[in-house]
Amino acid sequence: MDNGMMDKSGLLLNCDIISHDGPKYELEHLMGWVYLPEEYYKFTEEVRIYKGLNRRDTNGMRHKWHANGCWLEKGSSGKTVSKLQKFDMLSTGCNPTHPFTNSENSIAVPNLSERRRARKTTIMAAESVRAASSVCNFNGFQRRPAKPLSRTPFLIRSSRPSSSFTLSSRSQFFGRNLRFASSASSKLFNQNRHNLSVIAMAAEDGKRSVPLEDYRNIGIMAHIDAGKTTTTERILYYTGRNYKIGEVHEGTATMDWMEQEQERGITITSAATTTFWNKHRINIIDTPGHVDFTLEVERALRVLDGAICLFDSVAGVEPQSETVWRQADKYGVPRICFVNKMDRLGANFFRTRDMIVTNLGAKPLVIQLPIGSEDSFKGVVDLVRMKAIVWSGEELGAKFQYEDIPEDLEDLAQDYRSQMIENIVELDDQAMENYLEGIEPDESTIKKLIRKGTISASFVPVMCGSAFKNKGVQPLLDAVVDYLPSPVELPPMKGTDPENPELIVERAASDDEPFSGLAFKIMSDTFVGSLTFVRVYSGKLSAGSYVLNSNKGKKERIGRLLEMHANSREDVKVALTGDIIALAGLKDTITGETLCDPDHPVVLERMDFPDPVIKVAIEPKTKADVDKMATGLIKLAQEDPSFHFSRDEEINQTVIEGMGELHLEIIVDRLKREYKVEANVGAPQVNYRESISKISEVKYVHKKQSGGQGQFADITVRFEPMDAGSGYEFKSEIKGGAVPKEYIPGVVKGLEECMSNGVLAGFPVVDVRAVLVDGSYHDVDSSVLAFQLAARGAFREGMRKAGPRMLEPIMKVEVVTPEEHLGDVIGDLNSRRGQINSFGDKPGGLKVVDALVPLAEMFQYVSTLRGMTKGRASYTMQLAKFDVVPQHIQNQLATKEQEVAA
Repeated sequence: MDNGMMDKSGLLLNCDIISHDGPKYELEHLMGWVYLPEEYYKFTEEVRIYKGLNRRDTNGMRHKWHANGCWLEKGSSGKTVSKLQKFDMLSTGCNPTHPFTNSENSIAVPNLSERRRARKTTIMAAESVRAASSVCNFNGFQRRPAKPLSRTPFLIRSSRPSSSFTLSSRSQFFGRNLRFASSASSKLFNQNRHNLSVIAMAAEDGKRSVPLEDYRNIGIMAHIDAGKTTTTERILYYTGRNYKIGEVHEGTATMDWMEQEQERGITITSAATTTFWNKHRINIIDTPGHVDFTLEVERALRVLDGAICLFDSVAGVEPQSETVWRQADKYGVPRICFVNKMDRLGANFFRTRDMIVTNLGAKPLVIQLPIGSEDSFKGVVDLVRMKAIVWSGEELGAKFQYEDIPEDLEDLAQDYRSQMIENIVELDDQAMENYLEGIEPDESTIKKLIRKGTISASFVPVMCGSAFKNKGVQPLLDAVVDYLPSPVELPPMKGTDPENPELIVERAASDDEPFSGLAFKIMSDTFVGSLTFVRVYSGKLSAGSYVLNSNKGKKERIGRLLEMHANSREDVKVALTGDIIALAGLKDTITGETLCDPDHPVVLERMDFPDPVIKVAIEPKTKADVDKMATGLIKLAQEDPSFHFSRDEEINQTVIEGMGELHLEIIVDRLKREYKVEANVGAPQVNYRESISKISEVKYVHKKQSGGQGQFADITVRFEPMDAGSGYEFKSEIKGGAVPKEYIPGVVKGLEECMSNGVLAGFPVVDVRAVLVDGSYHDVDSSVLAFQLAARGAFREGMRKAGPRMLEPIMKVEVVTPEEHLGDVIGDLNSRRGQINSFGDKPGGLKVVDALVPLAEMFQYVSTLRGMTKGRASYTMQLAKFDVVPQHIQNQLATKEQEVAA
């Protein structure tokens, strides 16, 4: 062996058989371990090379790169090189099954013929790498040679390059010659996994590889436990984004990457990813289903073009399903319905379809029927093709076939197909005319009309399946491509001119338009820092460029552009219209703000954030935790606009506020895990509101003379009650200059300062209009400050005369209980000041109770419910409204506040 060559060191890249639970195939160009010298890959920290299509660190071979070579630690692939040694090109092994190891699991030295074959393999590697646009490691550290790779750098030591590598496509890096392990696997792969996603289908150097018409920006939304993340995991598998299926109940789901999500089996924060299907790029946001995290759904829907709404076929339309449906209506998001869990006991597709009508007020268009249900569920009837799609249950659902419709379903299928066609032909005069003449539309026309009706919200297509049993997901992906809109099919995004808010500015979905985007999420990353998620509505965005935050009038520099896959990330050079991208390096931008071209400013519509309804006191256990807690709370508040915190210096406590007990529990847990803060947490408290019940008008004069220039301000303010949910409004009726215009901002500021601290118990004031009616001023002594202080005095007097009252959050509660415990449940709800609205039935002898209950009475309700029903009942709740607090409770709260103040 050439000992001189043994002094060279570098990376061994594992490119042998890529195997997963579906088809198996091996790479002909780069079998075995391929050597790349240290000049191109030299790092001192631990990084990861990802094998196959899966790029999560928990599934990749772990590598620790040193100047002397590559030390492979045992990873999920099970291969081990147990000792550290220098490697060179000639010591490259080519055995695709057990490369570079012998029976003792240590480094094996190949013989002469193997070394010659290794030389050939490495030269082929050089050619493939030269053709590739990139290779990237997990942490984003990248290197690219200053000129194209050739054979020479692999044989002769050269200087270390300085420019960067980025990730390339599988086809570019590995070549196009895929040799399948068997003809059966090849046929299966080509039939059912021909839609493998390729990272390189993203734009390179601003050149769009996927037409904007083939973009789909979608979200998956539903009630908790309806199967959102499970469905997303199947989508990632069937599209080739992941090489194996992650399960929520096992804590291995790709999209549930937080430790709390994996432990609890629920989604807490929305996660974004990108995949490809039938040459279409699909950007997906998986959203939480728990009511405490409804903000995540709100801000996801704000930037999406379409959505999949999942329903549990047993439970039907549940309370949170109604909430997310209304949120989608608010933003005009076209959607597809997917009735999931058809394999469960009690599954009923047709009852769920009826509930979509009664509970959501929607018009469902059934385009699939289930073949069987519960244990006998095996497929669906496609009413567009009038064929049955049957899954064999093998190959993790990757194998399915089209068959004739079963005889017992032919009549039902024909009836629903007729209903479908009658609904869709109403959208096209020619199709209607042909249908009346007895000519049914063909398949392409049917799809075209379903798409038209879905985008216009004339109806919502309804499909069915079982994501957990791997049935129905591929047709759902086809429906996303066929029926949900691309960015160019939606109206141009409208905004306003920062200099003239009355002027409407439009941004069409085009790369040629000036750049505009909306920041919809902030996430802290351990390695990168703060990441700002942005939906690009128009134009292009490059790393290193400057953009304008038009809400604040500040310029921001884009440090890095990152394409996210849950919590992993890929550097990209350019973001184009329609992309959902994460930006590193922004300092002043928060959720809901607009980023745009500095030369073409625009302010897009902001999002509405719900106010917190619950709060707890929190204090660090040690002095060392004080600063860490402050840092953690600031970062968490930046990420989550529904989370607030404040410091009460009088009682030396920090108060955190959120949307529910679980929300605050997660916040405290994240403080402990991510920021190493040990804290004591108090009992939950309700966030009450204050308002008024009648009109009052007060005249207040602020006058202070203490020698020299004094203070003088005279104002008359009228306070008026407003409708629930109106918030606060200021209006000026000053005429003739009784109060000069330059002093009115002082009045506005003084009143706004008081609105956060009501006169009864110090809670925020809502649903009040303050009208500045009259006033006077002094030429010398009047000032903005004087009018600000006068406004404070007017607020205190006026609120007391206006019939102040307290409001409390009222929750809509749904309890599902066995019939034998129904009486106990109703009695307990009544004792909690609950108002019973309705009763219902569910399969299995269960009863459903809908009630309105004050939040103050619902703390620790889950323990009480489990006790009285022996753990057989469950409940959900969400905010319904704010209502007046009974007088005796209001007196108690006011007295308690006075005692604390004293």
